[in-house]
Amino acid sequence: MKATGFEFRHRAWLIALLYTLGFWAYAIDHTNTVQSFIQEFAGTHSPRGSLLAHLFFAFATLLVALGALIRTWGAAYLRSDVVHDAQLHSGVLVADGPYRYMRNPLYLGGILSTIGVGFMASRLGFVFLVVALTLLFIRLIGREEAELEQQQGESYREYCRRVPRIFPSFAPRLPAGDTKPQWGQAFRGEAFMWGFALAVASFTATLNLLISGIIWVVAMLAFWQQQYIHNRRRRAAPAA
Repeated sequence: MKATGFEFRHRAWLIALLYTLGFWAYAIDHTNTVQSFIQEFAGTHSPRGSLLAHLFFAFATLLVALGALIRTWGAAYLRSDVVHDAQLHSGVLVADGPYRYMRNPLYLGGILSTIGVGFMASRLGFVFLVVALTLLFIRLIGREEAELEQQQGESYREYCRRVPRIFPSFAPRLPAGDTKPQWGQAFRGEAFMWGFALAVASFTATLNLLISGIIWVVAMLAFWQQQYIHNRRRRAAPAA
């Protein structure tokens, strides 16, 4: 199961579309995921309802922040211009940092963040987001790994035999290399993910959709600005 070239090149747009559809599901299912949990386990008019909502969304914040952290860790070793490039880079195998524990930390971070963000969607939206985005990530992984195997051959197959695909091992499966992490560019490249974590955190603290919505929009604008700048640089590179 691997993505087509179209899916890989336009993965950012596809992810944005799936998120849009996930939250549009409120038009069909009007009940928020967390609200349904509280109604199921504590009752509709429970005096603990507000406290439980804060606790559920705090857990969601932790998931999104953990996803952002894992993605930032991966980008520090892979570089953000590679992470967000529409073109697939298979010429170099990175096997340091988080890649000693798992082959696809960026996609693991994306799955964790999707689950956390899904708490803000309806029940139908939550299921759609988690299932649809996980399937897309698996397809993208399939394409990337097929290209890496084709380019790297036996060295990549040996790497796959030793390092888990998505879920990390508790201990590193490879010795540490000499790659120096570039944290500054990694945090800049994943700033939009930290913006998502901040949006969920603000909703956890206030239960106010307006505030978190503003932060969410700013994070999305930052992401598309980053994509625009990266694409301009990539197009200008051959002429330089």
